[in-house]
Amino acid sequence: MTFFHVVVLGIVQGLTEFIPVSSTAHLLVAQKILNIPATDATFSFSVLVQMGTVVSLFLFFWKDLLGIAFDTLKNLGGLRKFDQLPQNAKLGWYIIIATIPALLAGYFFKDAVEALFKTPLIEAAIRFFTASLLLALAEYFDKKMRRLESMTWLDALIVGLFQIIAVFPGASRSGTTISGSMFRGFAREDAARFAFLMSIPVMLAAGSYEMLSVIERSGTRAFLPYLITGFITAAIVGWLAIKWLMNYLHNNKHSLYVFSAYCAVAGVIVLIIQQFSL
Repeated sequence: MTFFHVVVLGIVQGLTEFIPVSSTAHLLVAQKILNIPATDATFSFSVLVQMGTVVSLFLFFWKDLLGIAFDTLKNLGGLRKFDQLPQNAKLGWYIIIATIPALLAGYFFKDAVEALFKTPLIEAAIRFFTASLLLALAEYFDKKMRRLESMTWLDALIVGLFQIIAVFPGASRSGTTISGSMFRGFAREDAARFAFLMSIPVMLAAGSYEMLSVIERSGTRAFLPYLITGFITAAIVGWLAIKWLMNYLHNNKHSLYVFSAYCAVAGVIVLIIQQFSL
């Protein structure tokens, strides 16, 4: 893997982590095009470069995150009167609830997900088609009515269960969670905001776990400059992608069908490439 490779992968990760078209699928295709072998180190890089996009989330939503953290910690003793808690405190608990299913899925399905990375184009096709289907269904059944202030424990749990699809069998993390929120009747901008906020704990957990693995692996020092380069690239591009998508979804003006169609076409192209590469 060269510095050119990690810059390209960082750009791909930053662009596609938040736009609902599956960053993992794009990384897998990019790795194939660049002839980067599907090794454990490549898988670790793919997870660790996501930490750059976590930084993007912190930078973009820092006011929200500070408010949520402060109000949640301040009102830890007020769960018996949950309905009377400040909105940020409620949102903090909803994020915790939505995070639990994905953390459990990531723990139990880790080996299966890594195995799929050994056949990158098949994994990419699965992710593209799953994302396409979910986005199309979300758009078709979209009610565009609810705001985050009306969220309940059940909403958070159901959206959290949707995040499992991003782990296994695989789809766009933002696509599945935005779709899950829209199925519950939330407006697109609110759905995207909750999807991004709830993704932070899972991405941090996955990235921290892989970081420990990389530290223990021989040759880490030589690999570190590549990780840092990919990390910074993904962080910068990721912030720009978040800003663009939040503007795109503002006031429910634009359709998700464009992302669904893109994923469907991309999935077909990937399968064709896979067929001719056999």
